[in-house]
Amino acid sequence: MPSLALRIGDKNFRATLYDNDSTRSLLKKLPLTLTMDELNGNEKFYFFSEKLPSASERVGSIKTGDLMLYGSDCLVLFYESFPTSYSYTRLGTVDDVTGLANALGSGSVEVTFSIN
Repeated sequence: MPSLALRIGDKNFRATLYDNDSTRSLLKKLPLTLTMDELNGNEKFYFFSEKLPSASERVGSIKTGDLMLYGSDCLVLFYESFPTSYSYTRLGTVDDVTGLANALGSGSVEVTFSIN
């Protein structure tokens, strides 16, 4: 799998992607610039207009930098770690999360995703 480049404001991050149908489907959409909304003080999310393949599992815990699919149409980027009972499809994880929470801020934010 290629690595994923994320640009948030003037900050750049790189993510390692998991090899699955959901990730391959996401890669076909790139590059994308999305306005991601805030939820719960720990994540940014974006609803696609079409569904992606999904293979949800109870992940047990979220780690800062996790990139996941909720349901089959909601892309989620987490910037805080916490336990969860929700199910997600794993897409990837940000390699170095230093400054990720600050870059994402407290409201909606524009994030550009591209193949690195």
